[in-house]
Amino acid sequence: MFDAALLVLRVVVGLLFIGHGAQKLFGWFGGGGLKGTAHFMESLGLTPGRYWAVLAGLSEFVGGLLMLTGLLNPIGPLAILGAMIMATVKAHWGKPIWSSSGGAELPVVYGAIAVALLLTGYGRYSLDNLLNISLPSWVVLAGFLVIMLLLVLATVPGVSRSAKYSTS
Repeated sequence: MFDAALLVLRVVVGLLFIGHGAQKLFGWFGGGGLKGTAHFMESLGLTPGRYWAVLAGLSEFVGGLLMLTGLLNPIGPLAILGAMIMATVKAHWGKPIWSSSGGAELPVVYGAIAVALLLTGYGRYSLDNLLNISLPSWVVLAGFLVIMLLLVLATVPGVSRSAKYSTS
């Protein structure tokens, strides 16, 4: 039952993140595509907006695809966790926690799911298991370091700002 539960969690969350990424990258499912997402990123103070839009879209799309298929754990959960940390800090910080108030409720839940899958693995019903793939544990540390570096770039005033890369 444990492996079946992991499969259900991976399929649902993986598909949702593939959709989120597709909204950002391709404008599918009512999304803004790269242009709209880039403008939104710049409204959050993330410049150049196109860079952050591509990064967010790929993190969600590829992270969701890896999670859905159960391939290359912990890369998928790390990609989703990074996107959710960034969403929490840049779009929801300072608001009440509930999503009905614009808060970080949903990104926190998705982040918790990503951490849970990172810690448990994808389970028996995964490509990792089928192909006998097991990435070394240092990948988790490297992933957290990349997330922290991107968070610094996104939040330290002046670090990610460059007028010559504006999407306008």
